[in-house]
Amino acid sequence: MTYRTWMISVGLVALVCAGSAGGHEWTRFRGPNGQGISDARSIPITWTEKDYNWKVKLPGGGHSSPVVWAERVFVTCERPEPLRGIVLALDVRTGQAAWQKQYDLTPYRPHDDNSHAAATPAVDADAVYILWQTARETIVAALDHEGRELWRQDRPGTHSQFGPGTSPMLVGDVVVFTHEQEGEEKYRSEWIALDRRTGRPRWTIPRQNSEISCSTPCVYQSQDGKPQLVFTSETDGVTGVDPETGSVLWESRASLPARVVGSPVLAGDIVISACGKGGTGRQLVAVRIPPNEAGKQPQIVHTQTGRLIPYVPTPLAKDGLLYVFHDQGEVRGLRVETGEVLWSHKPAGTFYGSPVWVNGLLYGIDRKGNVVVLRAGPSYELLAVNALGEKSFATPAVANGVMYLRTDSHLISLGGRKD
Repeated sequence: MTYRTWMISVGLVALVCAGSAGGHEWTRFRGPNGQGISDARSIPITWTEKDYNWKVKLPGGGHSSPVVWAERVFVTCERPEPLRGIVLALDVRTGQAAWQKQYDLTPYRPHDDNSHAAATPAVDADAVYILWQTARETIVAALDHEGRELWRQDRPGTHSQFGPGTSPMLVGDVVVFTHEQEGEEKYRSEWIALDRRTGRPRWTIPRQNSEISCSTPCVYQSQDGKPQLVFTSETDGVTGVDPETGSVLWESRASLPARVVGSPVLAGDIVISACGKGGTGRQLVAVRIPPNEAGKQPQIVHTQTGRLIPYVPTPLAKDGLLYVFHDQGEVRGLRVETGEVLWSHKPAGTFYGSPVWVNGLLYGIDRKGNVVVLRAGPSYELLAVNALGEKSFATPAVANGVMYLRTDSHLISLGGRKD
């Protein structure tokens, strides 16, 4: 593929992502570029079950988040004994199942809070891209919007203490995912890009074995117009990669000294990520991405340590502010550039899901299934706590003015009537 063709492809992806922020498609974990931002104006602040457009019981449990394209919402589930991973497509208007496809998986023992259906799919106009990872196998597959399998790649499993949790993402014409390993060198750690049309490998970046990262990369658009993939992991810190060739452009290797579960977020040329261990966060770091000039290195803008650093939830950056939902239940507002803490409160329960920003409001689901709604800004303002009635470790999705809320065994459609 020529560089001109590549840039056109990337440009189209950028246009799609820009449209998504306005409320159209939700294409991956945390929506457009993984940043959790939507301008939808039809999501209520408070509600009861009577306000749902629909509530559908899923064919199995799971912690993955839904993704949306046009008239379809896609979600993954796990069904035990025998263990199967399920991809389910539903009609966005009615919640009626359009189709489902099952994948046989080899049982393994993840952490009690993990799930075989932890990976959120990625979706574009042509297909939905699914990642299943167990200790024995890694399955990457593309299905068209009617459920027909377009291609499938089978790879070795993921060796880890708590089980995998990364999700695939799309940039240009490749599907990117991490395949990291813990322990012995016979288990090979890699970052991988596959051709989204054929599933054939486009590039692979060998990585050292350490604590696996559950982080899903995002795309930074540099000043010269060339996109960069941003990865975060304990072994390699914060890393910039050329998405066309897989070449490592820069690394801030010592910036994340513990396991990385949450994904990176961007604020201009600053990338923010956190790491942790033993059920709590250890360090949050803000790294300035270097300009595309020879010899330029990333700079650490600031670091935060202490008991209020998130471990599992991904932070959210918007309008110069950083919002952090903590595993133990605290929510904090900080300044991106300095790390100054503006406020810190505990509005409900503890969090595994990540927040989204919707038209100036923050929505986050605690582990008991309570949706916390806060006003985004430099001061704390709790607007509502809405109970879903069932535990949830997932992150909301917003598309076409509708919010989709995933609990352990249900998917809920809410809002959209006023758009």
